[in-house]
Amino acid sequence: MSETPPREAPPPRWAALSLIGLIFLNMLGFGIILPLLPFYAKSFDAAPWQIALIFSAFSVGSFFGEPYWGRLSDKYGRKPLLVMTILANGLCYLALAFAPNAWAAFAIRLAGGLFAGNGSIIQGYISDVTPPERLTRSMSWMGAASNVGMIVGPFLGGVFAKPSLGPIGFQLPLFISAALFMTSALAITLFIRESRQRDEADRFRPNRWAATGEAARHPVIGRLMLVTFLVGFAFTGIESFFGLWTEARYAWGPKEIGWSFMFVGIVSAVTQLGFTGPLSERFGQATILAIGMAITVVGIGLQPFSTGGAMTIALMSLSAIGQSVAWPNISALISETADPHRQGQIFGLNNAMGALARVVGPLCAGLTFPLSIHAPFFQGALVVVPAIFFAVAAGRRARAWRISGAPP
Repeated sequence: MSETPPREAPPPRWAALSLIGLIFLNMLGFGIILPLLPFYAKSFDAAPWQIALIFSAFSVGSFFGEPYWGRLSDKYGRKPLLVMTILANGLCYLALAFAPNAWAAFAIRLAGGLFAGNGSIIQGYISDVTPPERLTRSMSWMGAASNVGMIVGPFLGGVFAKPSLGPIGFQLPLFISAALFMTSALAITLFIRESRQRDEADRFRPNRWAATGEAARHPVIGRLMLVTFLVGFAFTGIESFFGLWTEARYAWGPKEIGWSFMFVGIVSAVTQLGFTGPLSERFGQATILAIGMAITVVGIGLQPFSTGGAMTIALMSLSAIGQSVAWPNISALISETADPHRQGQIFGLNNAMGALARVVGPLCAGLTFPLSIHAPFFQGALVVVPAIFFAVAAGRRARAWRISGAPP
């Protein structure tokens, strides 16, 4: 494996925590809008397939943005790309407040997803400044910051949204979201230091499609990318129609959904802050990843049999625990086995698989939801089952690589 690219005066280890704290503002802005999207789309009299399309547009943009921004950040540095993408995403939320119809909302969400596809930059920054033995813990804290954003965000969205007013009733939450993104971009500009030097070497970096084929053939990264896709497919299919499912089952509106997301976000944050890192360090990243997938299958599969709102939230929380102990280990395993000169690109490719899943998942849920409102849950549980075995296989190859010292 090649040496890590040199850095002059690298940021201290707590720099990752500083960035994670500011990324919380992004997730807060994202969380305000996410549970409102089905109702926002319905305010334009959108059909179920159009709702799925608007929900998926963001992920289509992310699919193209993630590897592109990650690859650029490997060469030019993390900070300038991060500031630019966050600022542009804030402007997209501002534009969404004035969308005249569902097709304009789709186009704006597509552009927003393109610029929001910067998770690879964030993961690359954290990998740059974090020792390998602490990486799962740092990725867990990043997940916890996201979940805290998803605690407060949906609550604020539910409070400030006025669906009875039509599209204009969603303007105030969108204004708040835009302001949070712009504040985050300003704070990163002023307070966050670059984590790597600009790479002046004439280093070969394959294009997106060549790199995708290379990553897919990698015995660890390829399997982890499959896990990312399968679980993303399941969850976003459920997420895109959860609001309509609870409306049909319990007559819930945006406020009730906001409260339920808040409770689940608390469970996720507590899990990631207190348990994910220590469990992974004790039992191994791949083992905890596989266990998390199994817990997720149980939580999703039982949801159609819930007998009330309390049981629905309990099963949502169980699924959230499974996800919370699983996802940080994917990032840590990728960082451990990827070329350090190309970590941003590899993280981007994995995140693009998640984005692709967020396109296909809601579209498939949109096809099955009219047949049965429970179909997305059964579909999701079945799809996640193979992810358990892919996680185990990836862990075995990564463990063999550590022992032998040769690439897997």
